[in-house]
Amino acid sequence: MVILFLRSLKKMTMQRKILFISALFLLIYFHLSAQENGALLKDSSWSFHFQLTIISQAHSGFKSLYSGNNSLADSVELGATSITSTMFIGRKLWKGAAIYLNPELSGGKGLSYALGVAGALNGETYRIGDPSPVLSIARLYLQQSISLDKKNYDDVDEGINQIKDKVPSSRIQLTGGKFSMSDFYDRNSYSHDPRTQFMNWSLMSNGAWDYPANTKGYTFGLIAELIKPTWSLRVSSVAVPKIANHPEMEYKFSKAHSETAELEKKININKRKGAVRLLFSYTASRAPTYQQGMDALKTNDTTLLNVISGNGEGSSYGGKKTGLALNIEQELTDAIGAFARIGWNDGKHATWAFTEIDQTLQLGLSFKGTRWKRNDDVAGIAFVANGISSDHRDFLKAGGYGFIIGDGNLNYGHESILEAYYNAKIYNWFWLTFDYQFVNHPGYNKDRGPAHVFGIRGHVEL
Repeated sequence: MVILFLRSLKKMTMQRKILFISALFLLIYFHLSAQENGALLKDSSWSFHFQLTIISQAHSGFKSLYSGNNSLADSVELGATSITSTMFIGRKLWKGAAIYLNPELSGGKGLSYALGVAGALNGETYRIGDPSPVLSIARLYLQQSISLDKKNYDDVDEGINQIKDKVPSSRIQLTGGKFSMSDFYDRNSYSHDPRTQFMNWSLMSNGAWDYPANTKGYTFGLIAELIKPTWSLRVSSVAVPKIANHPEMEYKFSKAHSETAELEKKININKRKGAVRLLFSYTASRAPTYQQGMDALKTNDTTLLNVISGNGEGSSYGGKKTGLALNIEQELTDAIGAFARIGWNDGKHATWAFTEIDQTLQLGLSFKGTRWKRNDDVAGIAFVANGISSDHRDFLKAGGYGFIIGDGNLNYGHESILEAYYNAKIYNWFWLTFDYQFVNHPGYNKDRGPAHVFGIRGHVEL
């Protein structure tokens, strides 16, 4: 039966897959709601949620002195559409333990197949050959809390991948399985979720953090957190892609792995909530150096060049990347919040997982709609400037290609992006967003751009 279902799904058009899988997820959710007047959904031992996000984008034509294999198209592009549809299922197991499962449908394509801009334009898309929606297990992990305080407890509300519970104010929390590193690290109340906030890759996370993930943003491994009332520390060791920005992951002690540590401190300024997060990362992989890439261009070593561009598997290990990131958020008033990020990595070895950014700086503001009597609406505006290392520049200038950018030449300039959005709550379960991005020097190239990018997003959440 399952084989017949998968075969039938494979034969469907993209539009029918979207409708069929999304309808299936919704039927499951409403079936659970109907069981004994929703008793299962109200059971505090379970957590059920659903989301559906569709984003469609277009960009203007712009000046271009030349184009390469990874360039953003210089002509007008219309109707680049993505979809994700996810079920979030959680079950409490025993004291302090829960398991989470997220079946997910994802597909569609970004503008120019998500190529040409290091701060890629849609956080719901990824670099992939076939844009047809695919059903997969996005997350499957076990979480265990260990109490360090028998007297003080916090109430945790039920939510997406969160069981309603009372948890010790001081605790150790262990997470093992398949997950996204961005679920735990570099979080920010105002700029982190492309389904409801800014769409640009370099605004949803720190662009200079080449965070370990497969093509769709997931990895597997172990995270340990020490959580205290006013601060927390988390460390992890997880798998890395076997091929740059590809689905297959590997974890080999001393050869292929990634470690991340983050210290988070809650702050209060004028009785307003805020947080500061300092992140350190180290990744070992099969990534060659950009200097090796320069040598390969001279000798026409296509095997090594394919490794850097994400089109081939590296035969040797030795890639190393170290990075630092700072993340700040601060509530200014009841309706306004501010955020900033700054990030750096050494930029010697090829980008391997996230995107081709070696330095980044971002600043932004978020506004609730209370002043114009739209309490659940949110507007945001942010600026981000991205840069790359001198080795990375030289490689692109000589005609090299990474897995995101490469115009066949380079007149280097910082890639700067201004994004503004308005997210309107239309119904209790449906949000509609209008988004604009101004991209100067796409792919760090002064000979191309600027581009004006327009987007519309529909988001369902239950």
